[in-house]
Amino acid sequence: MSGSITINSVSKLAHNWGRLDDYQITHSRRDGSDQTVHREVYDHGSAAAVLLYAPTSGTVVLTRQFRLPPHLNGDPAWLIEAPAGMLDGEAPAIAAHREAVEETGYEPADMVFLFEAYTSPGSLTEKCACFLGQYTPGEKVSQGGGLASEGEDIEVFEIGFAEALAMIQDGRIIDAKTMLMLQALALRLAAGQ
Repeated sequence: MSGSITINSVSKLAHNWGRLDDYQITHSRRDGSDQTVHREVYDHGSAAAVLLYAPTSGTVVLTRQFRLPPHLNGDPAWLIEAPAGMLDGEAPAIAAHREAVEETGYEPADMVFLFEAYTSPGSLTEKCACFLGQYTPGEKVSQGGGLASEGEDIEVFEIGFAEALAMIQDGRIIDAKTMLMLQALALRLAAGQ
């Protein structure tokens, strides 16, 4: 579908950690008519994530950290996720590598780009570049756990890949990027890659 999109106005709502703005836009509808709507959009940059996988042991490294929005929604505040973070001006692969080391202590090897995804395109500009990286169990290059200067307090754990997939099914993993990367790894393994 194509058609015109006109940004009529942008009103600043909050510019703190990110930017929250109210947009009034006019866009073409499928029937050819125009529609004017207001949309609040939050922009705090794009991100990168990496799923660390050890083919020899069939394990993955995941993290658990505090997330306020799930808590506000009535879910557990400590979410299980793959390491991820903001690009901060870096190329996605470099940011994913940096975040893996900062959060888990493991340095990913042989990183492979999986996909890019918008996890909430109705209100967030964030696009996450997702990678698969290999690690060797027990061979950490740092302690991990995140950066205290960024308020991070990250638990790192290693589990079997089959268990990680089961955690999606039983609701222990509800982070979209992590679910997508685990499913992408399952597809790659089923295809013999």
